[in-house]
Amino acid sequence: MQDLAFHLLVFLFVAAFIAGFIDSIAGGGGMITIPAMLIAGIPPLQTLGTNKLQGLFGSGSATLSYARRGQVNLKEQLPMALMSAAGSVLGALLATIVPGDVLKAVLPFLLIAIALYFGLKPNMGDVDQHRRITPFLFTLTLVPLIGFYDGVFGPGTGSFFMLGFVTLAGFGVLKATAHTKFLNFGSNVGAFAVFLFFGAILWKVGLMMGVGQFLGAQVGSRYAMAKGAKIIKPLLVIVSIALAIRLLADPAHPLRIWVGL
Repeated sequence: MQDLAFHLLVFLFVAAFIAGFIDSIAGGGGMITIPAMLIAGIPPLQTLGTNKLQGLFGSGSATLSYARRGQVNLKEQLPMALMSAAGSVLGALLATIVPGDVLKAVLPFLLIAIALYFGLKPNMGDVDQHRRITPFLFTLTLVPLIGFYDGVFGPGTGSFFMLGFVTLAGFGVLKATAHTKFLNFGSNVGAFAVFLFFGAILWKVGLMMGVGQFLGAQVGSRYAMAKGAKIIKPLLVIVSIALAIRLLADPAHPLRIWVGL
């Protein structure tokens, strides 16, 4: 496709900044960047590939910010990030085989369930709780499974990682957020490699949006560390519900097609 007009590039930069800010705290940045790229006239395949490129900047920026403040040990979490990347590669490669319509139909209700869990659980804060699964088992099971989902479809990946860290690994909300970003970076790397192989990357758009993502994630992650669970919990609830509504509002959503809406 031809180069985008300057005003569209500015629009995408602003969308990426906002997405980076929100994603670094509660996930769901793709809810902003993917529609923005489609509105700008970018074809769907190139939108998905370019979204993974610019997403690398956001998740990488947030990861570095959290690591500098001691919220995550990158060396210790590297095996999890690699498993997330491996799952994402398989997901991206097998996207045409996995029943995508079923995933799209179920996802809004999973996101609403996550919002209710975080919104209604009263004793959830930044203090670690009881761990229900060993780190080794967590790394071998849930991490590649969510990474696989990110490669196949993507929206809500950060929310699923957050839920896993809080409910199974026993992490506090801020610690879970910090660790989620590194795993999200890993899944972005895996899926990006597949899209790169198939030539579905718009480099100029992706790099320009990547700058916006990087800056937004820096601001967002620092805000999250300053406010902790007080801001992370409500924003996670809002983002999950907003993403569910946006998915259900899409006329092409499988559930609306099945029931004739």
